[in-house]
Amino acid sequence: MKKYDKDFKKETVKKYLDGQSVASIAREIGVNENTIHKWKKEILSVNGEIDQEKLLMRKRIIELEMENEILNGVSQSSPEADREIRVH
Repeated sequence: MKKYDKDFKKETVKKYLDGQSVASIAREIGVNENTIHKWKKEILSVNGEIDQEKLLMRKRIIELEMENEILNGVSQSSPEADREIRVH
């Protein structure tokens, strides 16, 4: 069985937190999905318990980043789109 260092596991979990699916990550790096779930528990835990607050904050950051991308795309797409946003 191949051993993976802590940094590799952290980067893998970061991909998950950034929105990539476990299945996609597993295919990408060539490990079983259960292994990634195990790493998530390991990396996101504090004293053996998953740090829910940390996980919720990270998910909220991802949501806000996606909203910003959408809003920036709308405002940069055309002057008409910009006017529409101001009107509403």
